[in-house]
Amino acid sequence: MVTLDVRPQLLDTLSALRDRVAAARFPLPLAGAPRARANRDELLAQLDDYLLPRLREPEAPLLAVVGGSTGAGKSTLVNSLVGRRVSEAGVLRPTTRTPVLVCHPEDQHWFSRMRVLPDLARVWEPRQEAAEDLLLPGEDPARVLRVETTDTLPPGIALLDAPDIDSLVADNRVLAAELMCAADIWIMVTTAARYADAVPWHLLRTAKEYDATLVTVLDRVPHQVVSEVSRQYGALLAKAGLGDVPRFTVPELPESAWGAGLLPATAVAQLKSWLVHHAQDPAAREHVMSRTARGLLNSLKSRMPELAAEAAAQYAAALRLTSAVEAAYDSEHARVRARLQSGAVLAGDALKRWRAFPLDCAAGELLDALVESLAALLLCSVTAADERVDEAWRREPAGDDPALAAGDSTVESTEHRIGIAVRRWRRELEEYAEEESRDLERSAAPDPEAVAALVATALLGGRRARTAGEGLAERLGAHGALRLRDRAGRLLNERVDRVMQRERERRLAPLDALDVHPEPQAELIAALSALLKER
Repeated sequence: MVTLDVRPQLLDTLSALRDRVAAARFPLPLAGAPRARANRDELLAQLDDYLLPRLREPEAPLLAVVGGSTGAGKSTLVNSLVGRRVSEAGVLRPTTRTPVLVCHPEDQHWFSRMRVLPDLARVWEPRQEAAEDLLLPGEDPARVLRVETTDTLPPGIALLDAPDIDSLVADNRVLAAELMCAADIWIMVTTAARYADAVPWHLLRTAKEYDATLVTVLDRVPHQVVSEVSRQYGALLAKAGLGDVPRFTVPELPESAWGAGLLPATAVAQLKSWLVHHAQDPAAREHVMSRTARGLLNSLKSRMPELAAEAAAQYAAALRLTSAVEAAYDSEHARVRARLQSGAVLAGDALKRWRAFPLDCAAGELLDALVESLAALLLCSVTAADERVDEAWRREPAGDDPALAAGDSTVESTEHRIGIAVRRWRRELEEYAEEESRDLERSAAPDPEAVAALVATALLGGRRARTAGEGLAERLGAHGALRLRDRAGRLLNERVDRVMQRERERRLAPLDALDVHPEPQAELIAALSALLKER
């Protein structure tokens, strides 16, 4: 038997390329993302279900997948080629829910294991039982492949009856496309009434794009218009560059009209003869495998750069979104520092309390007012940063993605987090004040809460709080006051920086979770370059 000559190095390079394709992600809702995701999934299916298995085991039987639109007669055609009912046919749509693979008993081992279509569970079913009855609990009937064996098919060829490519059931459409990706031979079935429809032509153009081995079947053609319909169909194929595609015509018969599922052997004799010849003749078999495999390999020259370009677009968009967050929070962080430096916290109720301290205002009340004013300043800055981010993201196509909505981003939740951070700073400040007061060699140590209120006022009040520093020095001495003020100042800066950084990270977290990096673009191109060099 003539088989493909494949070097192990080529398989290794192709496997590496497959891993790069699988790792590519296109999560941001850019204009090209849906197409890129579809192309990636299709390419993975072709690599996993066809190219790699075929190159590793070229002696495996040819797989002919029968595809087409709803009601085209795919199941009837498969039953008729086999000579008995192996796939359910009828007027109910969609009829084919579980795909059926039919092969010679000697070839069953090739398809019972997960050599091709590894994501589909295998079942072996007596014809009178429903496939759904043989599934394990919780198993999806749409992800099952029923394997049938028959002596009426010669060794070396298997037929796979796929669901409708235009099925009303979305899972069926996805599965049909996946099954076509596993084919050595694409058998596209259409009818005399629907041969010009868009759905079958999309399948034909896809096969032409990949230079796959393609066969067309024009089904249910009334006897009186056979010549005219065949001529028109041939003209359409020639116009699409598919004039050399083998064409077979099946006449309209009572069996096909009523969904009996079995046509006379003469109606499908030419197609069956073609399939048997390509399964048993070494040169014909080699031509089928080589054409489909090389067509897929050649298609990588355009498909891989397309994926790489979209990966680059994804990273560029993620970078713009990230930059908008960084710029907004950098600006607001700098504004917070400037307002702290100018004493903006000592305003409103806090300033009123300071002016009444210590005669008409207790130290605790002054601290409460300062903490509330500091929290308000931070909340205002975070809110302003988020508004700037929202405005910048609205100008970005990817900025409308619901997945980028920041978690816990309501005003209440932000206010709660900031309040916790500011109150924690106050507790630590009071602990510092207590330590300094306790270390004084005096019989009457100053009140730690009053010391904390004074140092907080000195740090947050700017020029309006000069007397706070003087009062602190009177209670702790010049060195103690300076030491406490330095420690408390560092603590304040750390806590403010931590609040702003945490809110920045909160806004960036959904974007970071998408895991968009620059590496995929280079990795995809490098994998393609390595494959082209190895070929």
